[in-house]
Amino acid sequence: MTVFDKNILVTASFLMAITIAVGAFGAHGLKNMVAAAALHTFETGIRYQVYHCLAIFALGLTPSISIPIKKTIFWLFILGILFFSGSIYLLALNSILPFNTAKIGFITPIGGLLFIIGWLRLAYSLLKSKKQ
Repeated sequence: MTVFDKNILVTASFLMAITIAVGAFGAHGLKNMVAAAALHTFETGIRYQVYHCLAIFALGLTPSISIPIKKTIFWLFILGILFFSGSIYLLALNSILPFNTAKIGFITPIGGLLFIIGWLRLAYSLLKSKKQ
């Protein structure tokens, strides 16, 4: 295992721990603070964050992808989490935040696009991999 692979695994592990904590906050702390629709939206952000934390972890365990390509995929997923899930969290919490988050709604699809590009880059890398 390379140092970078180890760093990917550690990062994914920390992100997953944060995701579980944020998810617990959403499930228990927000239940009486926001509308049911906002809570559902918040849960969507959590779900996509979990998927991509697991994907980042798997990336760190994949020896057939070169480090430069792993870095690209890693950052696409990290930025996707920040843009997609992060903006969803803020939008879901709009009714309890002291500022209006509605103006950042355009960031959510950018995060989704980063996820898609990351998955396509991963698929292409695996298809082109010569290691068996």
